[in-house]
Amino acid sequence: MTVPRLEIRDIAKSFGGRAVVGGVSLSVMPGQVTCLLGPSGCGKSTTLRIIAGVDTQDSGTIHVDGALMCDTVTRVPPEGRSIGLMFQDFALFPHLSVADNVGFGLRGGATENANRITELLEKVGMTRHLKAYPHELSGGEQQRIALARALAPKPKVMLMDEPFSGLDDRLRDDIRDETLAVLKEEGTGVLLVTHEPQEAMRMADEIALMRNGQIVQRGAPYNIYNAPVDKQAASFFSDINVIRGEVLGALTDTPFGQFLAPGLPNGTALDIVIRPQHLKIDFDRAGRGPNPTPTDGTPARGIVQRARFLGNESLVEFKMDFDGSILKAAVPSVFLPKVGTPLWLMIRRDRCFVFAR
Repeated sequence: MTVPRLEIRDIAKSFGGRAVVGGVSLSVMPGQVTCLLGPSGCGKSTTLRIIAGVDTQDSGTIHVDGALMCDTVTRVPPEGRSIGLMFQDFALFPHLSVADNVGFGLRGGATENANRITELLEKVGMTRHLKAYPHELSGGEQQRIALARALAPKPKVMLMDEPFSGLDDRLRDDIRDETLAVLKEEGTGVLLVTHEPQEAMRMADEIALMRNGQIVQRGAPYNIYNAPVDKQAASFFSDINVIRGEVLGALTDTPFGQFLAPGLPNGTALDIVIRPQHLKIDFDRAGRGPNPTPTDGTPARGIVQRARFLGNESLVEFKMDFDGSILKAAVPSVFLPKVGTPLWLMIRRDRCFVFAR
């Protein structure tokens, strides 16, 4: 049985009597990328600092490759934990060359260190910059050197705190992909912190969604996106529409007909959540397009309030005749109906999430 590269159990931390991290547990296997995702202030960076040994936890344990790094009695210092760190600030030494930056933390012999530096610079495509200094490099090149330096001592775990946020969007995608390829090749367990859902979806094998110091949901990106634990989890990954209802006889009325609400007592307030891309315009009723499928349920009429073109899709807002609520539909390509245009809408019932309020 493979031992996790990193395992934390019931980590808790309070500052001034306020719980910042409360009972966080997770594990990261060799070559796995786990993302701590959540809004600012939810405890992500504090968790990372505790794992790194910069802060101490009030309770809980941290293991690397099965070995205890710290609990409330034992504490291995940061430099002894075989944990690498990468942050938004690359923190390269300006007075050292690329080769000296990469080799800064190495403790082997001269030949061994030189071979390791050459190996890593080849992996990150920076061999030709061996003698350059940080100020002579672009942001992307500095990021590659920061990665090589963090990997030089062969850490078992890499902690990354929003390391790509200082790069422009196009460069960021390339650097992220290259970084992950190198980390996986090295067999390093990666724990990445970000507040950007798209970054987490792109990079992570597993996402741990944090809120108020706790992990509220863990799983593969596909599962977390398509089976959110609550309305807040759904809204963190994309815009959502919320249709409000109340249970009566295991049913609730909506603009799109009745929804089943089995097992909930009468009077329970419900939120039915659907993403804009799953709210469909019934072009058949508008005189063009295919017939709706049986799974789409009852059509409902809305009046266009606003339409915006967003590049790869158009976002159209409707005021619903049923209850005056505002719903948004994402339509591929260009679709910009005039304000005041009445249109019929359908929903993908199999793409709706029903939560008791």
